[in-house]
Amino acid sequence: MGAPIEVSGSDKEAQPEAVLSGVESKAIQGRSLGRIAWLRLRRDKVAMTGGVLVVLLILMAVFAPLIVKLLGHPPNEYHQELLDPTFGSPNEPMGGMSGEFLLGLEPGTGRDLFSRIVYGARVSLLVGFLATIVAAVIGTAMGVIAGYFGGWVDGLISRLMDVFLAFPLLLFAIAIVGVIPDEMAGLTGNGLRIGVLVFVIGFFSWPYIGRIVRGQTLSLREREFVDAARSMGARGPYIIVREILPNLVAPILVYATLMIPTNILFEAALSFLGVGIEPPTPSWGGMLTTAIQTYQVTPYFVVIPGVAIFITVMAFNVFGDGLRDALDPRTR
Repeated sequence: MGAPIEVSGSDKEAQPEAVLSGVESKAIQGRSLGRIAWLRLRRDKVAMTGGVLVVLLILMAVFAPLIVKLLGHPPNEYHQELLDPTFGSPNEPMGGMSGEFLLGLEPGTGRDLFSRIVYGARVSLLVGFLATIVAAVIGTAMGVIAGYFGGWVDGLISRLMDVFLAFPLLLFAIAIVGVIPDEMAGLTGNGLRIGVLVFVIGFFSWPYIGRIVRGQTLSLREREFVDAARSMGARGPYIIVREILPNLVAPILVYATLMIPTNILFEAALSFLGVGIEPPTPSWGGMLTTAIQTYQVTPYFVVIPGVAIFITVMAFNVFGDGLRDALDPRTR
C-alpha cells in the first residue's frame, strides 16, 4: 500500500477558476428570449430609427394640444388677412413659413398647417391602431381554431377567409360610410365615422393575419410540448390558451406592426375620397383633397401632408421588418 499523497497548503487553496492567471471569475448570466430579441433589434440601426420615429409620432398625437399651444395656433383658426385676396395663397414666400407658422398656411383659409398636421396624426394613428387590434383579435381566434382542430372546421373557416378576401374593401367601405346615419349606438359626427372605419377596416382585414396564424398553428400542434400536454389529459381550449397562443405572440406582433401603416393609408384614402373624416377635423387624407384644388398655385400644400403620410408608413414598415428579423432570424 502506497503512502498517501501529501497536499501542500497552497495546493489546497487553489481553485479551478485560478487555473488561468489574471482571469477574474464571473457568474454566467442567462438571457431570456425577449432580451436576445432586443439585442438583435438594437443592432439594427434602420429598425431602431423607425422605432424612434414611431414613438415620436405617438407622442405627437397624444400631446397634440400641448404641442400646438406651444408652437402653433388652433387648427381651425382662420388667418385670411395673411392671404392674397385674389388667389388665396399666402402673402409670404415658402407658403408663409415663419417662426409663427412653422409649416406655413393653408391656402384659402389661412389655417396653421403645422397644427393640422399634428392633430391629423391623432386620427390616422387612432384608426390604424384600433383597426389593427380588431383584425388581430378576430384573425388570431379564427386562425388558431382552424389550425388546431382541422378537418371540416378548418375547411369552413378557410372558405370564409376566401370570401372576405374577395370583397372589394375600398368600394364596400365607401358604400357603408356613405349611408351611415347621423347617430348610431350613442355616437355622432366624426366619432361615429371613426367607429365605422375601424369596424370596416378591421372586420374585413382579419383573413390576412388569420392565414398566417393558421399556418403557424398547423406547425405548432405537431410539436412535442403539445403532445406532452395531450398525454397529461389537457383538452383543446387549455392547449390553445396555455401552449399554442404564447408561441404565436411573435408572429402576431410582427404582422400587426406591418398592418398598421396599411390601415393608415386606407383611412387616408377614404378621407381623400370624401367619405372618411368630415371637415373641419384635421385629416391627412382630407388635407390632400383640399390641396388638389390649389396645387397649381401652391404646390407645397400637397407635399406637406404627403410627406407626413410617407414618413409614418415608412417608419412602421422598417420597424416591423426589423422586429421580424429580431424575433426570428431565420426569416432573413
